Amino acid sequence: MKKFFALVFTVMTGYGAHAQSTPLPTAENQVKTAVLAAPADKREGATVLGYNQKGEVVTLRKGTNELICLADDPNQPGFSVSCYHRDLEPFMARGRELRKQGMSANDIFETREKEAKSGKLTLPKQPTSLFVYSAPDEQVNARTGEVTDGYLRYVVYIPWATAESTGLPLKPDQGAAAMPWIMHPGTHGAHIMINPPKVKAGQ
Repeated sequence: MKKFFALVFTVMTGYGAHAQSTPLPTAENQVKTAVLAAPADKREGATVLGYNQKGEVVTLRKGTNELICLADDPNQPGFSVSCYHRDLEPFMARGRELRKQGMSANDIFETREKEAKSGKLTLPKQPTSLFVYSAPDEQVNARTGEVTDGYLRYVVYIPWATAESTGLPLKPDQGAAAMPWIMHPGTHGAHIMINPPKVKAGQ
């Protein structure tokens, strides 16, 4: 559970500790694996962002629907790709920009909180989705772009929402693994967390 919180926070802040540099997958494989986070009927039309040899985020494919998918960062430990509604892109892009400046995760959060309140940072006016698909490195074939037994989690981004406005609990219910709950309530980063039970291979 804690690992997932870290993954989602990394996606939403554009922050994480860099591991040793690893070979960059081809653009084709970056696209192939990035869209694994998207619902099946959204994959073909999703815009895909990935990485170039300089480690910069670039557009690998322009899409036709509302989803943007971000490929796995080869300089981060583990495999993690995400897809999110295009209205979240200003928020996501700002996180990447602040991370590039060397800000900590907490400073990124505080900066975007201030900018959202002032109107400098545009946030979605409606609930928007974020999907995160992850797996350990040993379950990923970098050469073929195949991922086995990955885990898909869901987030609904809903700025300024609270437990009171949504009726959601403030932490996961240990007796109901998939029960939604709200994280960072009352802030620009408020979002609903949904963590499906993990399904073992062969089930």
